[in-house]
Amino acid sequence: MRPLSVCVYGILTILLALPASADLRVGAVVVDVTPPDMPVIVNGGMLSRTVNQVKTAVNARAMVLDDGQERIAIVVVDSCMVPRFLLDDAKALASQRTQIKPDRMMISATHTHTAPSAMGALGTDADPRYVPYLREKLAEAIAKAEANLAPAHVGWGTVDADKFTALRRWIRRPDRIDNDPFGNPTIRANMHAARVPENVTGPSGPEDPEVTLISFTSPEGRPIAVLANFSMHYFGDSQISADYFGLLCNAFQDRVAQSETTAKEESPKQDNATTPSMVAMLSHGCSGDIWRRDYTAGPDGNYNPTLETYTTELLDLIYGAYEKIEHKPVDSIAMAETRLPMMYRLPDAQRLQWAQQIVDSLEGELPKTTQEVYAREQVKLHELQSTDVVVQGIRIGDIGISTTPNETYALTGLKLKLQSPFAKQMVIELANGGDGYIPPPEQHHLGGYNTWPARSAGLEVQAEPKIAEANLQLLEQLAGKPRRPFVQTAGELTQAIQAADPFAFYRLDHMGGSIAIDSSKHHRDASVSPGYALFLEGPAQPGVCEADEVNRAIHLAGGRLQTRLPSGQADYSVAMWIWNGMPNDGRETTGWIVSRDRPYQTSSFGEHLGIGGTATDPGKLIFVNGDSKPVTGQTTLERWSWNHVVMTRSGDKVRVYLNGSKQPEIETTAAAAGVSQVGELFIGGRSDNDSNFEGRIDEVAIFDRALEPAQLETLLVEPIQ
Repeated sequence: MRPLSVCVYGILTILLALPASADLRVGAVVVDVTPPDMPVIVNGGMLSRTVNQVKTAVNARAMVLDDGQERIAIVVVDSCMVPRFLLDDAKALASQRTQIKPDRMMISATHTHTAPSAMGALGTDADPRYVPYLREKLAEAIAKAEANLAPAHVGWGTVDADKFTALRRWIRRPDRIDNDPFGNPTIRANMHAARVPENVTGPSGPEDPEVTLISFTSPEGRPIAVLANFSMHYFGDSQISADYFGLLCNAFQDRVAQSETTAKEESPKQDNATTPSMVAMLSHGCSGDIWRRDYTAGPDGNYNPTLETYTTELLDLIYGAYEKIEHKPVDSIAMAETRLPMMYRLPDAQRLQWAQQIVDSLEGELPKTTQEVYAREQVKLHELQSTDVVVQGIRIGDIGISTTPNETYALTGLKLKLQSPFAKQMVIELANGGDGYIPPPEQHHLGGYNTWPARSAGLEVQAEPKIAEANLQLLEQLAGKPRRPFVQTAGELTQAIQAADPFAFYRLDHMGGSIAIDSSKHHRDASVSPGYALFLEGPAQPGVCEADEVNRAIHLAGGRLQTRLPSGQADYSVAMWIWNGMPNDGRETTGWIVSRDRPYQTSSFGEHLGIGGTATDPGKLIFVNGDSKPVTGQTTLERWSWNHVVMTRSGDKVRVYLNGSKQPEIETTAAAAGVSQVGELFIGGRSDNDSNFEGRIDEVAIFDRALEPAQLETLLVEPIQ
């Protein structure tokens, strides 16, 4: 047995070898990065332009955090985009002047479209005089923030800013497809297409209206800094301007300063006049498909403020949330980084030849048309071939931060927030590089500006899932625990469907991939053919999900679901929600929602349920069996409204119910002998892909039997719009 003194000595030795814990220290600063020389090139548009006036200063806002073991820097700079090589140089320079390693620095751009050009993109080159100036100023900001380190507590807050952000990318009707810059009819979705509502079927994705806030104060409560994050692309201004990002930060700091002045007047002993001023930072959230105009409101109901009004009203909302934040000590922080190799989407030989001819004709001049811009971009992508992108994760106590170097869709931000191992999660885009748009893979099929190959949108199709996965892995590493799997909750209506033992049940709440997951116990997943968008808002029907959770749905844009019933099974039922995006008089059939027939054809015994158009009765449900005349319902379904449909076949009897009514909308006799031999079942489209449904579908329950009266009554739902 060892002497007690030896054991105590051993324990003391181990304890002394452990890293000493220390309270968090934070320092912050604002450094002016306004160009000293005019005129200056400004990017953010299709073509190059120069300006010679400054409306508002542009700044680098920096903070440094230190817990005694780890020291990290976070910078938000008023710039449209900053390339990785420039930021790597700035980090290396800052590392020489500080105790911070380059891979412990995060620098992101606000994405103001009225800042000096630090990066070449589309028709604009970087300003050669401004690039070295910005590099120096970024390093200066990090060094000055480090010099201000002081003990700090941390707080977290969120607020819903739905009024201030909306989807700008909408899906076009199949008969209103536009040509891309290469002359091909590929534009099925594009920015601001909803300016003409008749041209579109609906938004191409979800929005993320959440503002997240990380606040730092001294242990006594003196404000040190706040890092906010919001998903709204930019407002738009003129000359050199920090846009709403800089205006809001300045106003936030002024409001804090006024509050501090008032506090000092009331308590003169609390004099902090020698301490640095509080720093407000507004980072860019996932805004690749986001802007401020809500096209769903129509021209009369739309919020249309000035830049100043927008900034003031948003500030009031954010500041109200900020005042409610509770701060506490945090004794550890951490940061991790990875660099992912990525291929560009390169032009084929024919496109490259076309592009090179146009570039040669420019004779060294900048492009002056959209076609010339994209021709030049093809040549540049061919020269570049590939790149590396930087992905980082940061932990501040129990708060997680993810970064992407891209213009990232709101859906990607939601993927990270909803699956992060941290319940408190912020996502900052355009960080550590300016690698362009990364649409989720399914969005590439829909085309549009955000997908056209260029330095502003040139990464490989699988870039988004690769970057999202890298982020989640970093967060797991920092949290020391796995991600949270996203599972939509089941309310009373959903539980009733599950209790009825469906053959398959597709909730259509998935965030990625081309498989519709079967939520029943049978695991009969369905395939989704190209032409869809994910995670749109579903019916806001009590009982679908629990409490205030947002129900999610799929939007079909030429695609459809395909599954199978047992061969020889005549009887079946389908219950589903539908949200039609097409005008009811837009084509002969507005859209087919259920189809049982052989793939890629229509037979003499197949059957199809849809919404009528000009060939029948616009906006009313129609049922067709083989070559028989369509049977039409009585109720007109309004465009862009949720409706609940239940179809049942029992022997030769077919009934269709609408919106909770116990009286069938359609009741007809149709021979079951032929259709019973067909196993294929299509949802949201017809077997031959003719007039597929254009809009959202959700909560699709399929039964391999006709529903019993009691079960049918349970599943009939009257929508609450």
